[in-house]
Amino acid sequence: MPLVTADDLRTLTGRPLTDAQCTLAATLTEDAIRGEVGDRLTDPPQPGVSSVALAVAARILTNPGGVRSEQAGGMLVSYADAQTGVVLSEDERRRLRRAVGLASGAGMLDISPADSCAQTILRTVW
Repeated sequence: MPLVTADDLRTLTGRPLTDAQCTLAATLTEDAIRGEVGDRLTDPPQPGVSSVALAVAARILTNPGGVRSEQAGGMLVSYADAQTGVVLSEDERRRLRRAVGLASGAGMLDISPADSCAQTILRTVW
């Protein structure tokens, strides 16, 4: 089952899109998502994955250059990221990782031996 369909993209963007545009957006989206969560993606996709996929694919079609802002006077253009290509936002990564059961944040790792215990030493200063 594809993560994104041409009909969904046309409905969401509200504009006519060629089949080639939809196929490219869907392919790039799936590649970016699989790059983030790997083989944990199921068919059909887990709840939450499709909404992220559709948002990413629509962004590819409506803002392929990743422009964050433009200014007409002086031609100033700023981009969302210095990287080129499809980039998932931190929120999209977090949502995808949660949907497929991966940890999405920093964790705590205790590397002390199991038999150790904290000792409190009290000293009296005379």
